Amino acid sequence: MADMRVHRALAQAGVASRRAAEKLVAEGRVTVNGQVATVGQVVRETDSIAVDGTPVRAEPIRTYMLNKPMGMVSTASDPEGRPTVLDPLPHDVRLYPIGRLDINTTGLLLVTNDGDLAHRLMHPRSKVPKTYEALVEGRVSSASVRALRNGIELDDGPTQPAKVDLLDRQAVGGTWLRIEITEGRNRQVRRMCEAVGHRVRRLARTGYGGLGLGRLKRGEFRMLSSGELASLEAQAGLRR
Repeated sequence: MADMRVHRALAQAGVASRRAAEKLVAEGRVTVNGQVATVGQVVRETDSIAVDGTPVRAEPIRTYMLNKPMGMVSTASDPEGRPTVLDPLPHDVRLYPIGRLDINTTGLLLVTNDGDLAHRLMHPRSKVPKTYEALVEGRVSSASVRALRNGIELDDGPTQPAKVDLLDRQAVGGTWLRIEITEGRNRQVRRMCEAVGHRVRRLARTGYGGLGLGRLKRGEFRMLSSGELASLEAQAGLRR
């Protein structure tokens, strides 16, 4: 754990959200090295933190890339008993996905226990690019490509301009598109394509913030490198 404010250290240890942790500090329930902590106090890795006298042990920060298979839900648990994106990952820390891919969408999903990183990446201001490859029904006209590039009016408002390219990939009765967006609305790519008259048959996320799947096979995962994490943090405006 690098130097950080005490409420963030509590959040990373899984004690509470950052806001709730700050309240614990304000209520005088948190101690650092036996002394009552103050709001905004910076703590170090060697400091001993306790809440109501119970020592807090920080979880190691982990961020993984998963190549999500179809049929897997992007939640920590599922009341219907369907497989979740956490099932193939280690269970030594409490992980959660950064955003979601719907059950029928495959590809690159980031999973972490770094609340600050997840919050920043999912915030609309971050505008971190996400790249998808979509097989849609029918032949897509240049007019439809222009419409997608310029922004589509959806029921929750107009989309931001997207990068859209036709892929040189054959598909009977369909067209392959590469679409890059900087938003994270629910089922956004599917809804954009449907809005110009092309239902999505297959959809895979192939990139996130400049990261790609590489040789990662469907259902496999790997931990992000320090360089990859630094790049994501920079894009999210996160300064450690």
